[in-house]
Amino acid sequence: MKLIRRRNLLGAAALLAVGSAVAIWLVRGPGPLAFAGGEVALEDYKSGDPSGVPASLSDASLVVRGKYLADAADCVACHTSQGGKSYAGGLAIKLPFGVLYSTNITPDMETGIGNYSDRDFIDAVQRGIRHDRARLYPAMPFTSYTYMTDRDVLAVKAFLFSLPPVRAAPRHNSLLFPFDQRWAMALWSRLFARDDRFQPNATRDLEWNRGAYLAEALAHCGECHTPRNLAMALNNRQKFGGAVTAGWRAFNITSDKNAGIGAWRDEDIVSYLSTGSGSAHGTASGPMGEAVDHSFSKLAPEDIRALVAFLRSVPPITSPGVPAASAAPDSHKAGAIGSDHSGKKIFEGACVSCHGWSGISPVSPFATLTGSGAVNDPSATNVAQIVIFGTKRLTPNRVLSMPAFGSIYSDGEIAAVVNYTTARFGNKAANVTSGDINRLRQQASE
Repeated sequence: MKLIRRRNLLGAAALLAVGSAVAIWLVRGPGPLAFAGGEVALEDYKSGDPSGVPASLSDASLVVRGKYLADAADCVACHTSQGGKSYAGGLAIKLPFGVLYSTNITPDMETGIGNYSDRDFIDAVQRGIRHDRARLYPAMPFTSYTYMTDRDVLAVKAFLFSLPPVRAAPRHNSLLFPFDQRWAMALWSRLFARDDRFQPNATRDLEWNRGAYLAEALAHCGECHTPRNLAMALNNRQKFGGAVTAGWRAFNITSDKNAGIGAWRDEDIVSYLSTGSGSAHGTASGPMGEAVDHSFSKLAPEDIRALVAFLRSVPPITSPGVPAASAAPDSHKAGAIGSDHSGKKIFEGACVSCHGWSGISPVSPFATLTGSGAVNDPSATNVAQIVIFGTKRLTPNRVLSMPAFGSIYSDGEIAAVVNYTTARFGNKAANVTSGDINRLRQQASE
């Protein structure tokens, strides 16, 4: 009897262990490059080294190389507050459960990272562990930066330590319980932070692997474009399938020909990444506009082409929102209006001079609406954000801005013009309400 009971207990323990392993696998999901297979250690890849900087900078100083890598990783976007000094932190990062403030990463000894050793810096970037051994929240994308090589991480450190130190004490986060319990991040990191370095794919050429390194380790594209699971970790089963991040829609960038970028020409993707505007595909705004201005536009042409090669290989995922194939009529008397005629009246008074009745801008390709993912998104999230808060783009030759209309029009009026814009230039009208607009305003002010 005792022997039978012991066997039963051992069997139950084995089943529990297997069940727990399966549950963890299901929740954690595959790695970002699992779809391609063929991974080998970096030193075993025979076609070259896809990490580091492009060949044109191979002989540059450590600081110059570090700046290129810091630009590719878009460090400045999160570590600079509006009107603040670059890399001095203080940017409010709004989350569903509170607000995080980015840290000062200038070499100030007291409020920055001036006392970080090489090991400290590597641990922070690759593992999300601060100098005092406290855990970082994954708003700092260490789950992607973990794929950076030690050499590249230390090059970024050399660049940051070349900057003038800025004394800027960190602001206190305001997170709801239990998310304010930083110690719990140790468990989260154990489940979802892989602590793996980049492994190239032996079956792919050097250009593809360079694109994979840029997209996964440096530019951390998945942090915005990949949906998250219930634990707020990336769900790579829906890799690059689109998600809402910081109140903005990050669109599907898989190879799907309808919902993704599979039907885009290579030159359109290159243009979009380099300038923020692709022929008949709209203009980057919000966080993507910042990523173009501060990061992608600073990359070497060969690195942009490598990103395109990698994006082409990401398996297609279907998602709502299919870009319109043609422009709207030139005449204001034709075309869809939607259910609220006041939206057309507001568009005529405030928008048509830049965007045109057809959606093909007479002013600039950056103001063209036809083909934009934003006007074809059923939620119209980005259209509403832009109308309320405006947008500012740092193009190569000049600053292009759309003014904010949030202080001019009521919530109901903004909802009406958003719905009209999607009806006329997209596939169908959105159904944004005044309450939706008010919630966007409140999120921005929190």
